[in-house]
Amino acid sequence: MSRSTYTGLPLLSALLVAIGLALGGWFAGQGLTKFRTDDRYVVVKGLAEQEVAADLVVWPLGHAVGGNDLGEMQAQLDANTDAIRRFFLDAGFAESEIVVSAPRLEDRAAYAWGEQQPRERFRYQTTVTLRSNRVSEAIEAVRNTGELVSAGVLLSEGGFPQFEFTRLNDIKPALIADATANARAAAEQFASDSGANVGGIRSANQGVITISERDQGSPQVKVVRVVSTVEYFLVD
Repeated sequence: MSRSTYTGLPLLSALLVAIGLALGGWFAGQGLTKFRTDDRYVVVKGLAEQEVAADLVVWPLGHAVGGNDLGEMQAQLDANTDAIRRFFLDAGFAESEIVVSAPRLEDRAAYAWGEQQPRERFRYQTTVTLRSNRVSEAIEAVRNTGELVSAGVLLSEGGFPQFEFTRLNDIKPALIADATANARAAAEQFASDSGANVGGIRSANQGVITISERDQGSPQVKVVRVVSTVEYFLVD
């Protein structure tokens, strides 16, 4: 091998080492940039609410009679059931919207001894339930339930209408979009205060959608609420 060949080998090795160091520094720099981008993010929450009107009412009216003669009790229970059905029909509801549950008979004497025996041995009860989309008619009928009491119908406790909103899927996309927009606005404010810019979404959690009454005086008015949690990258 000639002298010039021996002289060229160290130069070639030095050149390859230099190129390797340069490429290594470039890749390291790229890796560090990505690491910093991934590590810099902000977690924000976005709230969105919307008032909606209930579109379904479920109104159970339980009633009971007491006595010692089962035949008389059956007749009285049937009469009261017919009175409640007539009450709903007169309010403008259809037969298909009224459901009568199977009656339940309680022998109260089976759980008492001696002087604790009840004066009326049996308690017989059932529930007439209205299920309808005509919410406004139900609200009007609530004001007239005193008519049943005046007719001698012994209504059970808790016979209040339950108002529900069933069209959540119709408003859900817009609601989530509003929550996400509010979250980004919060992230942009945070980024502005820290001298950075908001990048893409690192992760997102829709959160739980809740439906609640607006207030006790208006149970037919609901508030649909969602809180979304979003993580945004921060970039220079």
